[in-house]
Amino acid sequence: MERPFRLSLVTLLFAGLLCGSTTLRSQDFIIYDNLEQLQARIDRAGDTTLVLNFWATWCKPCVEELPCFDELRAYYGTSNIQIVLVSLDFKSQLEKKFIPFLKQQKLESEVVLMADQDLNTWIPMIYEDWDGAIPATLLIKGKKRRFTVGKFENFEELETFVRPFVTDSAAVFDGQGSKK
Repeated sequence: MERPFRLSLVTLLFAGLLCGSTTLRSQDFIIYDNLEQLQARIDRAGDTTLVLNFWATWCKPCVEELPCFDELRAYYGTSNIQIVLVSLDFKSQLEKKFIPFLKQQKLESEVVLMADQDLNTWIPMIYEDWDGAIPATLLIKGKKRRFTVGKFENFEELETFVRPFVTDSAAVFDGQGSKK
């Protein structure tokens, strides 16, 4: 005797497993349509060190330094530092370029797409002297800010830039229980 319900249930469970597979889904990301949405994300960081890296898929130096930010995230842990990779790619290229890029890169850090193309308005609000060149990185901790334009050549260079913003009281462990 055939049991169509049981077959359908098995099909649904299998489909659910496929959809939940991290190998089939792309990196999660959020689209911010305006500066207010990005500012709300900045405000949510509170007193945690926030690292905002502005980049784009078409910017070779940007793409080359992205793994350094994931390494930084792993080094400090998510309770000591928040890293947000802010893409300046075009929203119209979402399906064709941006999502496939994220699938390929498998980034661990938080990714957002800043879709507001009125760059001349919001870029100086991020950092007054920023001319819009990328890659660019902004550190924020409370009221303190530090900004740089240009590619970090390696993890050590990025970590040296960030270190003053990570408090001494924040314990950093190497994954084996030893303090770094």
